Amino acid sequence: MITLSQLTKVFSEETRAAIDSLTAVIHPGRITGLVGPDGAGKTTLVRLIAGLIKPSSGTITVFGRDSVRDSAKIRETLGYMPQRFGLYEELSVMENMNLYAAMRGFGKQERAERFAELLRFTGLQQFTTRLARQLSGGMKQKLGLACALIKMPKLLLLDEPSVGVDPISRRELWRMVRELLADDVAVVWNTSYLDEAETCDDVLLMNEGKLLFHGKPHELTRRMKDRVVQIRGLPVAERRKKIAEWITLPEVLDGVIQGSALRIVLKPDVSAKILPVRKELIFPVAARFEDSFIDMLGGVPKEESVLAQRNIQLAKSDQPVVTAHGLTKRFGSFTAVRDNTFSIHRGEIYGLLGPNGAGKSTTFKMLCGLLRPTSGEGFIAGYNLRKSASKARSRLGYMAQKFSMYGDLTVRQNLMFFAGIYGLWGFAKRRAINEMLDIFDLGQYAATSAGLLPLGFKQRLSLAAALMHAPDVLFLDEPTSGVDPLTRREFWGHINALVGKGVTILVTTHFMDEAEYCDRINLIFRGETIAEGTPDELKTSVQSATLPDPTLDDAFAELIAKSKI
Repeated sequence: MITLSQLTKVFSEETRAAIDSLTAVIHPGRITGLVGPDGAGKTTLVRLIAGLIKPSSGTITVFGRDSVRDSAKIRETLGYMPQRFGLYEELSVMENMNLYAAMRGFGKQERAERFAELLRFTGLQQFTTRLARQLSGGMKQKLGLACALIKMPKLLLLDEPSVGVDPISRRELWRMVRELLADDVAVVWNTSYLDEAETCDDVLLMNEGKLLFHGKPHELTRRMKDRVVQIRGLPVAERRKKIAEWITLPEVLDGVIQGSALRIVLKPDVSAKILPVRKELIFPVAARFEDSFIDMLGGVPKEESVLAQRNIQLAKSDQPVVTAHGLTKRFGSFTAVRDNTFSIHRGEIYGLLGPNGAGKSTTFKMLCGLLRPTSGEGFIAGYNLRKSASKARSRLGYMAQKFSMYGDLTVRQNLMFFAGIYGLWGFAKRRAINEMLDIFDLGQYAATSAGLLPLGFKQRLSLAAALMHAPDVLFLDEPTSGVDPLTRREFWGHINALVGKGVTILVTTHFMDEAEYCDRINLIFRGETIAEGTPDELKTSVQSATLPDPTLDDAFAELIAKSKI
């Protein structure tokens, strides 16, 4: 279907090649995953295949046609779903579909049958009059897919289609795309979710524009045989301290928290006996594609988070730092959050999980004082958000779901602005700015416009701005959406360091492996809490003969399904 031969793309003589001498073949009837860290060249490769940009050298042939000479002919036979939501937010579902049909040359008489088929396929039949901006993240992606499929393609290019989409919607998206393969469609799927890459038929693993591996995922995963162990039975309070220590060992490639256990990936020919723990606590476990990914990239960074050395230590307290009492928010006749009640203690990571549109971000905004509850109350560090909103806000830091820095301001100007917002002035302000530039390695970008930063550095800047004033509580709304596993590891290294200082974390995420870091999870559906407990407790609650060893992803899907009954 696609042949890439010595493909190279250089955007500027001052920078390295975005794609560097890449050679590969992509076959029909298969899903080919593009994986790699931020800046690997994945999106550039998708745009080259789509004929949106020209290669600097080398060739791309699609259906035997040259991507430069025959780009118009190629585009007639492909569907393309860009990385960012590419539809018109002020148009309805049906208006967007009509627009794309017109661009594809579909006459009005042809549309009725095709639209009915696509609406049924994506489950959007009841939402044809809803504006695109009012759709949940999962529904937006389904609409994007429907528009890409209006003229049935032979090649479907999907650039990060599941970013910001909950686990259930991701499963539905995969089911829909799998159904297309029966028609011998070739699918190229760029993803930062490595559990998705594991289910692809083939993968291209890229780094800095170069191809590191091309083949079936299991061929890469089997290299990790006997190199992954789980440490069970450690005191829960020691997990974060131990993972921070063990990651620095030269024999260890990777380490993550999995509920009450730790998962450790070792270098080749290294015994788990090197870990300073009793051997009866060590259990071999199956390798994942993510382990192979980390291995190919040389392991996670060994440096301890600089935040661990930051000169703050919040006093211990038995009183909750964050409290929600019957929080309810209505928008007209629609109830987004209903009677939410929970409390979070000092130095605890508390996860708000749920499908798109469940009410997580609305709950966040109420507890940050950005939205006034219809009823109920929220407290931050003892301050009532109704009566002392400004004092409550001064004790928290907030990292929004979407990049919320000012794109036309430089990195330093953004930090100066947010330091002022959080009440820092004079010497304290200058010290905080320089400290954040140093901690997050932002000095090299200090004079760069925030909108031009690589995605991983945008995340660093957002976190830096939220931490300027050393808050008691940090609100993280899908903080690592769209970033690669190495960047996520770095991010959570910072979070674990903050928790060690007594900072309380409230987080939403669609990465279930990330949710394993939480001490407790509140699962929300249709605005209400349907389950609360530790990650292990949620997994145990859905154990059955068909699910003897459920993952947190399984628990999420099962608990949501039960609540629908």
